[in-house]
Order: sequence, then C-alpha cells, then structure tokens
Amino acid sequence: MKFSYPGIIERYWDYLPVSDKTPIISLNEGSTPLIKSVYLSVKYGCELYFKFEGLNPTGSFKDRGMTLAISKAKEAGAKAVMCASTGNTSASAAAYARRGRMRCIVVIPDGKIALGKLAQAMMHGAEVLAIAGNFDDALDVVKYITSNYEIVLVNSINPFRIEGQKTGAFEICDWLGDAPDFLFIPVGNAGNITSYWKGFKEYKEKNISEALPKMMGWQAEGSAPIVRGRVIENPETIATAIRIGNPARWKEAEAAAKDSGGKIDMVSDEKIIQAYKIRALNEGIFCEPASAASVAGLIKEADENPEMLKGKQIVCILTGHGLKDPDIAIANSPEIISVKKDYDQIKKALNL
Repeated sequence: MKFSYPGIIERYWDYLPVSDKTPIISLNEGSTPLIKSVYLSVKYGCELYFKFEGLNPTGSFKDRGMTLAISKAKEAGAKAVMCASTGNTSASAAAYARRGRMRCIVVIPDGKIALGKLAQAMMHGAEVLAIAGNFDDALDVVKYITSNYEIVLVNSINPFRIEGQKTGAFEICDWLGDAPDFLFIPVGNAGNITSYWKGFKEYKEKNISEALPKMMGWQAEGSAPIVRGRVIENPETIATAIRIGNPARWKEAEAAAKDSGGKIDMVSDEKIIQAYKIRALNEGIFCEPASAASVAGLIKEADENPEMLKGKQIVCILTGHGLKDPDIAIANSPEIISVKKDYDQIKKALNL
C-alpha cells in the first residue's frame, strides 16, 4: 500500500501564492498533531488542545514558512538565502536551503542562541556569523546585505514566510471543524501571530469555518516591546526564541489582537519555567521554553479570570521541540542519582 504525506504547499496549494512553475522544496512539513490536554483542561474546566509544532521536520513552526520562502526563492533563480536568527529560523533555513541546493548564511547574536538550534544550522552547512549585539542588530546586517547583493532574505519580513505559516490555522480548523474560541501563542518577532490571524480570516472568508478566535499573544517580561509600547534595546529572557526587542511584525500583531477581541500581554521567566515544567510533567509534552509562554499566558488568564475560559475551546501553540534547548531542561530537572551496581544502594536510592 502506498501512503502520501505531502507538505503544506501540496496540501494547501489553492490558498498559497504558487503555480506550476514553483519548484516545491519540502521536507513534508505540517500535519502536526493537535493534542488534547489531560491536565489543564480538567483544572480550568475548558477544552484545551496543544498544537505541537515541535514535530515539524526541523523541530519548529518555522518550517511552514520556510518551505514556501525557499521554494519561491528557487523559482526566482536565487542561489543564496540569508537570515538573522535566535535559533529556529537558522535551523529551518539551513535545512530547506540545502534541500534546494542553495547557499545559506545565518547571522546570530553572539552567545544568545540555544546550542540545540545552532547545531542544526551548522550540520546543514550554514555559514554562521556571530555578531556582537542582539537579534535586531543581526537583522539590520541581513537587511543591508540582502539589499545590496543577490541574496534572498528569509526572515518573517519575507511575505512568503507569513503565507506558509498561516497553514497552521488551516490545520486547526480542519481538525476541530471550526476555529477555537481562543488561540494562545508566543510573540517574538510577531510573524506567527500575524500568520495565524491571516489564516483564520481566510478560512472564514471562504466559508470553510464560521468563527474567528480571540488571539492571545504572550511576550516575556524582559522582552515585551509591544506590551510596553517601546523598543527594548537589550531584551532578556530565558526563552531565547522570543528574545526580540523590536518585532518586525509589530503593527500586524497589534492589529490581530485588537481585531479579534484578544490581547498581547506578558509573563515572567519564572512563570514560563513553571508552565514549561507543568506541561512536561502533567501533559507528557516536551517543548522549548518559548513555547511555554503561551501556556503561562493561559494559566495567568485562567487564574485571574476563571469564568472567561471556562467551557471554552482553546488552542495553545507550542512553537518548538524541547530538544532545541537541552541546557534549560537539564538545569530545571532533578539531579541525576549516581549509584554503584549494588542492589541495596539502588533500592535505597529509589525508596523501594
């Protein structure tokens, strides 16, 4: 028996800016599961699901936009692509660029990238430049180079990234039969909240879904420019994927929150780590710290406004796999117990 597992371009061809001339550069991304909560749903009296984007080919939601961005760059005859990254974008760009036989250049903030993500980019042969500064400085470099040389920028400024990432909203509606009441989502460079809102609106416009969700975006307190209403010169958070002080899609994110009746708020690193551990220990799902921002936001809302979420259908976007940032996981887990091969010692260590 032959099985077909197409990527998002083939699945949603009619909703994307592609044609027969577009070469499909795909790793069979998308089709990530919508996992029903077994703990927080009961605790807060809601119907909660986790959209686990960590099960994309390179371990994050970035693959949805990258398959389209790289395919369109290839269609235009590009030989090289470039991005600024705190991690996930670099891993995805490098993998898809190699798949398309293209050069990939990555600019990262020196010392500000999780090793699990950097390892991916390096293994795929990306040329990695580490600069003194933050993500916004890295993006300035990429904008300059791609404006002056025949190299395609594949950050979320690239409109094809947004087009690809909107398919996450399509999948949620396809799975549930309609849009949920609320969508909780981490906000860093703000491309993802922009994409999901675009996708939900398109499905409603085409009468595939009837409802629109309230978009609930969550930033980390030390990296919350949208919430604070000003650029953060030196953003700091344990959630490296959303450590961005001047989001490229700032205005679009604000519009998504306002137009949907939702909001963009912030949570502390302490609450992010609490949610990170709750999800792993009680739901069996291991995601990177930035993913936990959406769950931390849900917990904050449920604790402060318990009636608002009760009985509602909710989706939390989990943007990346936990193995992206193993150092954080180890630092927030119990110490390993070292024993000899002595059964009495082993039984004592295990309280047996």
